[in-house]
Amino acid sequence: MIGRYILAPTVMQNLNKLRQGSGGEIQLTDAIADEIEEGRGVYGLRFRGQRFDCGSKAGFLQATVAFGLAREELKDEFGDYLNDLAAIRKAAE
Repeated sequence: MIGRYILAPTVMQNLNKLRQGSGGEIQLTDAIADEIEEGRGVYGLRFRGQRFDCGSKAGFLQATVAFGLAREELKDEFGDYLNDLAAIRKAAE
C-alpha cells in the first residue's frame, strides 16, 4: 500500500487487539477499519508530487538525490558532483 499516515492513538490500541493474519502479520488497514467501524474520523488527502520507494536501496538513493537537487543550498554543488560522476561513467564506457 502506498501511503503516509497521521494516526490517532486509538489506531495503536486497535493494533494491540488484532490477531495475526496472513503470513503472521498484523495489518494496519484492519486497525484503521476499526476506527471507521467505531465512528471515529479517518481522512485522506490526494497527494500530487513525486513518490519514491524507500523500502528499496535504489528508491532510497533516488529520494536522496531528488532531495539534494531540490534544496537551494545544495543543488548547485550536488548537481555538479552528479554531472561529474555521469561524465566519468560515460568516459569509462
